[in-house]
Amino acid sequence: MESSWILLALVYAAAVAFISKLIENRQKPKQKLPPGPKPWPIIGNLNLLGSLPHQSLHLLSKNYGEIMLLKLGKFPVVVASSPEMAKQFLRVHDASFASRPSLSAGKYTSYNYSDLVWAPYGPHWRQTRKIYLYEVFNAKKLELFEQVRAEEMKRFLSGIRALTGKPVVLKDHLSRYTLSNIWRIISTDNYFSESSKEGKSVLNMDELHEMVDEWFYLSGVFNIGDWIPWLSSFDLQGYVKKMKVLNKKMDRFYNYVIDDHLARKAAEKDKFAPKDFVDTLLQMAEDGNLEVELTRDCVKALIQNLIVGAMDTSATAIEWAIHAILRQPRIAEKAKAELDRVIGRNRWVEEKDLCNLPYIDAILMESFRLYPLATLLAPHYAIRDCNVAGYHISKGTTVLINTWSIGRDPNAWDSPEEFLPERFLGKDVDMLGSNFGLLPFGSGRRRCPGYDLGLKIVRTALANLLHGFDLKLIDGMKPQDVSLEEEYGLSTHPKHRIAILMEPTLPLYLY
Repeated sequence: MESSWILLALVYAAAVAFISKLIENRQKPKQKLPPGPKPWPIIGNLNLLGSLPHQSLHLLSKNYGEIMLLKLGKFPVVVASSPEMAKQFLRVHDASFASRPSLSAGKYTSYNYSDLVWAPYGPHWRQTRKIYLYEVFNAKKLELFEQVRAEEMKRFLSGIRALTGKPVVLKDHLSRYTLSNIWRIISTDNYFSESSKEGKSVLNMDELHEMVDEWFYLSGVFNIGDWIPWLSSFDLQGYVKKMKVLNKKMDRFYNYVIDDHLARKAAEKDKFAPKDFVDTLLQMAEDGNLEVELTRDCVKALIQNLIVGAMDTSATAIEWAIHAILRQPRIAEKAKAELDRVIGRNRWVEEKDLCNLPYIDAILMESFRLYPLATLLAPHYAIRDCNVAGYHISKGTTVLINTWSIGRDPNAWDSPEEFLPERFLGKDVDMLGSNFGLLPFGSGRRRCPGYDLGLKIVRTALANLLHGFDLKLIDGMKPQDVSLEEEYGLSTHPKHRIAILMEPTLPLYLY
């Protein structure tokens, strides 16, 4: 009898709650939401993403417009697919969308959201960004390391020259070159090499390369458990398991680097002075006046951001440009003509020359437009309710900026599907976030702080590769056979890496 009364009470309470919710919803003014596809129960619109989400979302935007609302599992997701909508989220309402959603990638591959990529907007993120801006990417530091970049460039070009007559997969060499540049800032000691038996190495370069590739892949996946929380414990796609395995490998490396620096610091005692970025971080970790404690995991996350950013994004940017050039030999010819005219044939391109090479810049900008590295910018997250372009965006909404779609917007670009560097000649086009049709480094508060260094590395490498070598296809491959298929991740790579011949074209003493 007592159990019957309890059951009736529960039913009555549920009915009252249901009716109250109905009344509340009727009394609330109906908010205007962005258009979008009707979601399925439980999964929402997850079924629409496919293996290349940016392309799937691009097709959806043709039906629903430049701003659309999806439901991924139980969570609202807004997609911006035009320069104007990108501007709305990244500039006009930047402060409202400056945070990040709490996804598995940030938790398991980035030390529980400790890095600059996945940290939520707040004191920790601000402190982390300030550390990068003052200790790595400030103008004085970049100028100080210009000679280092020149040395690494010469070593890179000499290495390519040594492979004359042999097939070269450029991405492998580019990754080593870009990592070498940033590592000279991170640490005065080298902890990886071609052989794991060399020096202090605990990783060889191939292992590190594989780990960085996997980091970008796993950081970009749509993990079902993130969007349907009650499924998270099942790890249906196996992504979380892979994230944990990857983190364990990378953590071993970072611990080795940190412990080695701490041992030197202890040995030097009062004579210790920071020699590199790791030393600086460890010294800062002892500062009790920091707004947010700099834990050992935070130090690892800061080191990791520099490694993955340097080793992947810059190298991939050059790789995409080379793929596009191989498909259109006339572009290489035009670039070489500019280089011969401006630089001559008796020296390499230096950073001071870059402002006089508009066609090299045009190639790079066109590559960023048509083959953006972050086809979907790292997701933004609404920290408050906001009205965007007349639509209500509720607190807790994830926002995706589809740069792949923006680069193909016919309202922003003539002949958007064609690779035409000439479209940028004679135009003052900004790549640093104020031109919302071209966002290689993002924009607003979340813009990549390493944009200046990244551009210096990418521009000089692309210019010198075209200046010093003829790029030849092998095995009967024709220009139109060069694949532009994509492999999706937080950074999107060419799916098929190709081997080419690199024939020197300058006097041999330069190499």
